[in-house]
Amino acid sequence: MDDIQGHSTAINGTWDTDFEGVKNAFQLHLDRGEDIGASASVFVDGQLVVDVWGGSLDGTFTRPWERHTIAQMYSSTKTVTALCALVLADHGELDLDAPVAKYWPEFAQNGKSRIAVKQLLGHTSGVAGWTEPTTIQDMLDVEKTTAALAKQAPWWEPGRTSGYHGMNQGHLVGEVVRRVTGKSVGKFLAEDVAGPVGADRDLYIGTPAEADARVSLLIQGKPLDVPFGQRFDRALYNPRVTPQDTWALPWRRAELGAINGHGNGRGLATVQSILAAGGANGVRVMSDAGRVRVLEQQSDGNDLVIGLPMRWGMGYSLDRSYFGLPESRRVAWWGGNGGSMSFVDLDARMSVGYVPNRWLAGDANSLLRARNLVLAAYAALEHTGQRPVIARAGR
Repeated sequence: MDDIQGHSTAINGTWDTDFEGVKNAFQLHLDRGEDIGASASVFVDGQLVVDVWGGSLDGTFTRPWERHTIAQMYSSTKTVTALCALVLADHGELDLDAPVAKYWPEFAQNGKSRIAVKQLLGHTSGVAGWTEPTTIQDMLDVEKTTAALAKQAPWWEPGRTSGYHGMNQGHLVGEVVRRVTGKSVGKFLAEDVAGPVGADRDLYIGTPAEADARVSLLIQGKPLDVPFGQRFDRALYNPRVTPQDTWALPWRRAELGAINGHGNGRGLATVQSILAAGGANGVRVMSDAGRVRVLEQQSDGNDLVIGLPMRWGMGYSLDRSYFGLPESRRVAWWGGNGGSMSFVDLDARMSVGYVPNRWLAGDANSLLRARNLVLAAYAALEHTGQRPVIARAGR
């Protein structure tokens, strides 16, 4: 791997020469001012082939983004929480087809006794948010707001269709993880997923005090996103969380497995290499049979919360069209409000992670930076001899 010397905007890291295009795309985002500070990494077959970071830690432009700088990832956190559940399933500790109530008996209240764990992961449980008005302070009390979810009724018939569990999926899946392992989702991530593959300094759900000096606070780069005008907007705006809300220490300390993970591109790509290739850095965590379970489709149609056609697998989007990929590619991914992304290709055994500090409004345009990096990684794969995989390209 070659060392980056820095160009018009100072960046650092290493990259395999075949993947120089990923580094160039990352550099371009910083040079254009599309990023202020960010990191991006790519793993192929469990090995790190791109690891770049650069720009500024904050809007004063006086401190650099460094190797272990981390930032709020919003909904890219969901893929990390889903990965925890998939690892438990692969190890025989969790049955994804079983009712949630098998592990969490209180959840059976109000018509939820038959909701399966996989329906929490696939956004089809109907428990897409809190029925009662909920504040950020309420949500940070995970025990309180998880108990509230156990008591309430589904908003629609479970399994009928998807409705994005935008704010609460981490409470739901995280409680299943806790009931199975006796560990909170953040502790399980640290000890059983991120730790073994060497990502324990680069990815957290519940960020400890010792990491505070490494946290880059989000910088709002666009007006706040607005409700979709859908019947179930409350799944995304009860409560409403702004980039500034994520600056608070109580937010950082809480373990909100849907939305408050902190990490960097290396952390995301490292743990998602477990799904892409079974492990990372010489440590195997999942079997091949366990990896492919992510592709078990849970829904394919108009999402009642997002208001757009969505194709959900086990905690990840299975959509290929956003990247111009053919239907034959087995991919699993999701992005976070503001622009972060966690991406896996099970055929190429590739994972891509990207985390910026410049928050952009939560729509498809906010993910263009990450999309550019993913497409650059595919171009590198073609260059190294894999058959062409891009059906159509373009920004």
